[in-house]
Amino acid sequence: MEERLQKLLMERYGRDLDLCTKAEIFEALMLITKEETARLPQNKGNKKLYYISAEFLIGKLLSNNLINLGLYEETEKALAAHGRRLDEIEEMEMEPSLGNGGLGRLAACFLDSIATLGLPGDGIGLNYHFGLFRQMLVENKQKEVKNPWITKESWLVRQPVSFKVPFKNFTMQSTLYDIDVPGYQSGCNRLHLFDVDTVDESIVSRDSINFDKKAIQKNLTLFLYPDDSDDDGRKLRIYQQYFMVSNGAQLILKECEEKGFDLHKLYDHVVIQINDTHPSMVIPEMIRLLMERGFSMDEAIAVVSKTCAYTNHTILAEALEKWPMDYLEQVVPHLLPIIKELDQRVRTACKDETTYIIDEDKRVHMAHMDIHYGFSVNGVAALHTDILKESELKNFYELYPEKFNNKTNGITFRRWLLHCNRELSAYIEKLIGSGFQKDAAKLENLLKYQDDEKVLKKLAAIKHDKKLELKKYLYETQNLHINENAIFDIQVKRLHEYKRQQMNALYAIYKYLEIKGGKKPATPITMIFGAKAAPAYIIAKDIIHLICCLQELVENDPEVRPYFRVIMLENYNVTKAAKVIPAADISEQISLASKEASGTGNMKFMLNGAITLGTEDGANVEIRDLVGEDNIYIFGKRPNDVIELYEEEGYCSRDIYEKDKMIHELVDFIVSDELLALGDKESLERLHKELIVKDWFMTLLDTKEYIETKEKIYADYEDQEAWQKKALINIAKAGFFSSDRTIAQYNEDIWHLR
Repeated sequence: MEERLQKLLMERYGRDLDLCTKAEIFEALMLITKEETARLPQNKGNKKLYYISAEFLIGKLLSNNLINLGLYEETEKALAAHGRRLDEIEEMEMEPSLGNGGLGRLAACFLDSIATLGLPGDGIGLNYHFGLFRQMLVENKQKEVKNPWITKESWLVRQPVSFKVPFKNFTMQSTLYDIDVPGYQSGCNRLHLFDVDTVDESIVSRDSINFDKKAIQKNLTLFLYPDDSDDDGRKLRIYQQYFMVSNGAQLILKECEEKGFDLHKLYDHVVIQINDTHPSMVIPEMIRLLMERGFSMDEAIAVVSKTCAYTNHTILAEALEKWPMDYLEQVVPHLLPIIKELDQRVRTACKDETTYIIDEDKRVHMAHMDIHYGFSVNGVAALHTDILKESELKNFYELYPEKFNNKTNGITFRRWLLHCNRELSAYIEKLIGSGFQKDAAKLENLLKYQDDEKVLKKLAAIKHDKKLELKKYLYETQNLHINENAIFDIQVKRLHEYKRQQMNALYAIYKYLEIKGGKKPATPITMIFGAKAAPAYIIAKDIIHLICCLQELVENDPEVRPYFRVIMLENYNVTKAAKVIPAADISEQISLASKEASGTGNMKFMLNGAITLGTEDGANVEIRDLVGEDNIYIFGKRPNDVIELYEEEGYCSRDIYEKDKMIHELVDFIVSDELLALGDKESLERLHKELIVKDWFMTLLDTKEYIETKEKIYADYEDQEAWQKKALINIAKAGFFSSDRTIAQYNEDIWHLR
């Protein structure tokens, strides 16, 4: 590697490794990695998976690809010989802005595991130029600016493939870019990202994310999830979704025709996994394209229904997309006759109006179309799938019990242990060998060390080192000085009321007031948040504002600051996740029970030895079943209690606020003189009112028990030997949550790839 790198640097820059900049070394390593990946065999088979998703939150790729290619250590040594560090070179890479949260990160982990298992399967998505947005924290508020990431030399490879995509008033010509996905010690697949050459980045103002939403030819692939608070924004999302699925469907048929497959038996050669409802229009689009090739409507529907499978990622009804017919008429009128026919067939076969594709308000329910005209419907955690079957999609489960199945989410251990926590990974390898890197179940072999004092002390030492690394990173990036000897209590995820960052903020108020009252914690506490709020989600942005105000309040209080800190990470992304997760002591997974489909952050924290503090929700349930009650902290109302409260409209936050003196005090502190002096009065008062009057996700219901449980977890931290034993058990039991296991189950039960 050293010789090859030197040669390339001399050719490109006329300088050797000692004199080149970090950016030049990164570019050279990227080119070498791309060359090596191109040499890998493509995973082939008689049947191929196409995983269609609006998001692929792939993160930086250099180290991930070097690990999968088996070149990481070699590269590290080559750089070290010249006084260079690979982790510093990695910092030069721009993070691809192709996803938002867990949905997109899951898709990225899945692509890695599909390739690792040697299965033929490619991703299909869009090449967003500015992604979601880059978050800036200005005057204690979230400010959104564009997030350009595409550089002249990048992982994207333009392909000589292009398709025409018809809309009502014009047709657009696509451009295809591929990113290679090398498996771990395996073959290679691809992520196909469609774009348009007419996109114009200059229409976005420099210091915001505002642009002309009507200029579709110029704006189509600029942003992921463009603001949908107005009609133009909602229609733009339909333009994006149709552009993605039409290109995907045309690519699938092109590849099948080139291989000489009989399209009447498309399902023998292709499986399309619809990741959430964003790609749902692939069903009517594939029917349309088959009919163009001479299929009757009956034949096309029959073939497509055996080809498409749907993954449900949410229990929140508002997150299941429903598009007004008149929007579809204005964007993709040629799909409406097919959608109407699909709906009519449902109406003929079933008299339950709740299962119709087109409702009485003339809205098209995308999930309903997926369930009726796909052959598989899966949830993403055992509890989630049970709730779908028993309540949220019960009407569909009664129609199609054979379609429903569970596939508990997973994460790729290559990125979330081997890369982000190399010290822990190396120590685990020293204890139990390297087998866990390929077969995560072998982590269970760590259990024989759960009472080994030397091993437990080493785990504590590694955690301390990761805290020091995070301390250095936060100082360099946000000019924050934190105490590495504090308890690191971390909640990082998308900002949404159901995830209840607001409840964690109420605890921060509780702890602040306790310290002001003279009660100091035995060990200092640092609470770290990281989250982006959707630009139009006002209450979510108010919660960020509250957290930032609390941070400033504590920072400026010499009485509290030595014992307690509140930190808001700016622009939380995959790169920052890889810094904070290895340093965490406590993993906050506090969504309202029954509302989080799975979560995958909970798995990453567990793998890195953090202890879960959470509700009985999503994959927390399976974590508890694996590690046992003594090694997790579960609190709050149980899922069935919450579901019952919604059904009976039996929750009133004002009652709790009025009757509970402590909660009353915590909520009112949001509009205290101390916070109003630092924050925006309108924003803080709106959040205060929301918690008392509405509180749709029942924050106040669980706040008291949350505080009690949090106090217990802090107290238990004081017994470090017992704490590190809990950490070791969590690491040892994390193997179940490998995405390799998840993908093997998808293949065995749904895809049947050969």
